[in-house]
Amino acid sequence: MNYRKNPDIRIPGHASHRGWQQVAGQIQKAIGGRSACVVAVDCYMGTRVDEIIQGLLRHIPFDLVLRSEDAARPGEEIDRMLKRNLTEDRVFGVMSAYLNLAEFFIPEALAAMQAQAAGHQGLVLVCGVGAALAARADILVVADLARWEIQQRYRSQEMGNWRADNLEEDVLRKFKRGFFVEWRVCDKHKRGLFPLMDFLLETNRREDPVMIARAAFEAAMDQVSSAPFRTVPYFDPGVWGGQWMREKLGLPEGPGNYAWSFDGVVEENSLLLAIGGNLMELPAMNLVMTRPEALLGPRVYSRFGAEFPIRFDFLDTWDGQNLSLQVHPSTQYIRETFGMAYTQDESYYILDAKPGAEVYLGLKEGIDPDKMMADLKTADSGGAPFPADAYINRFQVRKHDHVLIPAGTVHCSAEGCMVLEISATPYIFTFKLWDWGRLGLDGRPRPVHLAHGANSIRWERDTRWVTENLLHQEHLEQEGPGWRLDHTGLHELQFLRTQRITAHVPVTLENDGSFSMLNLVEGEQALIESPTGAFAPFPVYYAETFIIPYGAGDFVVRPAPGQEGPGVKVIRALVKG
Repeated sequence: MNYRKNPDIRIPGHASHRGWQQVAGQIQKAIGGRSACVVAVDCYMGTRVDEIIQGLLRHIPFDLVLRSEDAARPGEEIDRMLKRNLTEDRVFGVMSAYLNLAEFFIPEALAAMQAQAAGHQGLVLVCGVGAALAARADILVVADLARWEIQQRYRSQEMGNWRADNLEEDVLRKFKRGFFVEWRVCDKHKRGLFPLMDFLLETNRREDPVMIARAAFEAAMDQVSSAPFRTVPYFDPGVWGGQWMREKLGLPEGPGNYAWSFDGVVEENSLLLAIGGNLMELPAMNLVMTRPEALLGPRVYSRFGAEFPIRFDFLDTWDGQNLSLQVHPSTQYIRETFGMAYTQDESYYILDAKPGAEVYLGLKEGIDPDKMMADLKTADSGGAPFPADAYINRFQVRKHDHVLIPAGTVHCSAEGCMVLEISATPYIFTFKLWDWGRLGLDGRPRPVHLAHGANSIRWERDTRWVTENLLHQEHLEQEGPGWRLDHTGLHELQFLRTQRITAHVPVTLENDGSFSMLNLVEGEQALIESPTGAFAPFPVYYAETFIIPYGAGDFVVRPAPGQEGPGVKVIRALVKG
């Protein structure tokens, strides 16, 4: 397999600086001959602040070092401030998009630190979360790291949440605080720093920083927003996980299985930039925040703001187990309960399937909702297992079937499937109804949310409705000699539209006013080209997810040499006009 697990994007014409000696050298160069200078290194929550301070002090003679977090509110006060957002639930909180980072600091302490830095006649380093709030910087460095790396530091117990004494707390609760609070607040703060910064510092690997100047960052964002690209995928085991990804994508042995691949989840994934002879891994959300219109298109940006509303991921139950029976909330419920603007409408594109593989989808005719919820409560409390087959439909699926799952529909993939999940982005909002009596990999019961589920199930989504609306909805849109374009979904209630392109010859597609997220679901290799030469030909390999920004314009899907005979298939998702 040619599947690229570390797809880099080459950014020519700019330098990068690796290691503390080089990083400090560039900052020292920016200081120049000034006898008094304030350098602020503003850090994303989760960054190793001590390492940054010590790394710079080894090479720059700062005579005053201030930690911005010394001006922060005590942890207990922040906990009280966030109580409504964090809730008592292990998984779900309330989005905190309204919060600003400055609210986490004591105004008087910030003012005192600002005065101390401004009044010092020498070299001053202000470092930490919110450093740009704590001093008027002559030189501003933004220290960043990948979202996946933050989660790994939670898991390893290297760190807890910011200003929280929770190093050993349940990792789901740490992730919840990150997802609902910290990442929202930090992203908003960071977005305001990008136009002001002098340097961007990547801090994913211990004692191995990489730094670029703002001009290099701007050039990278311009380039990525105008041509096809891939994000850096990551893979995670799960109690129900299978073996398809390990076998087909060449993943390491290590875990007993791989359940998920997040390959096309922009909020979680990174961009791997090859700049000046070094690789630099930055959150893909940096692109969304800095180039939203070029990436998304004006129509999509006006509707969603600086958010990426589509995600692709893999669910692998090949030689694995059933997913949990689950349901997603309505837009009204997710807005009122969790503060999200839109919900997790999704679909299962069957990338591969064993003979007889099935999905659970919708309710059987004539069931009693009260009896079903009572049986779920009994099972959840340790009583008789939930009799899923008495209430939930099972349908056989084959390779290239596309199963539509609008919010409110009870569903899960059964054993023997390799699913490309195509969904609206709020991926965390899955209400488990029954998990087949399993424990998670941490040895604890996996969270079940029957109250949220009961408020979300659309009871009219029965066998007849599902069969008529969610299964085998494909129809031909266009065709020509050697190619065809099929509409495969999604349901009229969903804001996504999906198409499958079958090509033995080059096929030109319009961007239709939206970015596109795509995956090569059949064939060894295809080339994505610009009909106007706006970008260089972009190779994609089997099972790779890739993004074509709105700014790239129309595009051509071309089978790679040798693939014309068997042809290739590409699944495409975009936002409806």
